[in-house]
Amino acid sequence: PVLRYRKHCRSKCNFLEYQYSLGLMSYWLLFISAFGAATLLPLQSEAVLITLLIQGLSNPLYLILVATIGNVLGSCVNWSLGLKIEHFKDKKWFPVSGRRLEQAQQIYHKYGFYSLLLSWTPVIGDPITLIAGLMKENFWRFLLIVTIAKGGRYLTLYVLYLGVF
Repeated sequence: PVLRYRKHCRSKCNFLEYQYSLGLMSYWLLFISAFGAATLLPLQSEAVLITLLIQGLSNPLYLILVATIGNVLGSCVNWSLGLKIEHFKDKKWFPVSGRRLEQAQQIYHKYGFYSLLLSWTPVIGDPITLIAGLMKENFWRFLLIVTIAKGGRYLTLYVLYLGVF
C-alpha cells in the first residue's frame, strides 16, 4: 500500500508540475508573440491571447498584462530604431525613400504625439512608433501613450471574448 501511494503521489506531482510549466510557457509564448508583433515582424499576438483565454489555463489579468508589456517593449525597440534610422536614409539598401520618410515626418509633426494613440492598429501602428523615435519624441510620454493604447487593445479583446458587447 505504501508503494502504491508513492506512485500515485509521484504521478500527481508530475501532473501539477506539468500544468505549472505549461502555464509559464503560455506566458512566454504570449510575451514573445506580443513583442514580435510590435516590431515590424508579421506576428499576431491577438490570436495567441484569444487561444490562451479559451484554454483557460492562465489568469486572464496576467495574460493581458504580459501581452501589454511585451507589445510595449517591442514598440520601445521601434522607437529606439527610429532614433538611429536617419543615419541610414541615404544608403542604397534603405527600404524607404527619402521622400516617403519626409512625408511620414510631416504627418507625425502635424498630429504630434496624439498619433501614438493609433499605435495599437495593425498596419500603421508599428511605423508610427518608429517615426516617433525619428522625431525624437519624449520617451516617457511615448511610453505612457503607447501603454494606454496597447493595453486598451488587449483589454478590449478580453471584453469582446467575455461577450460583453
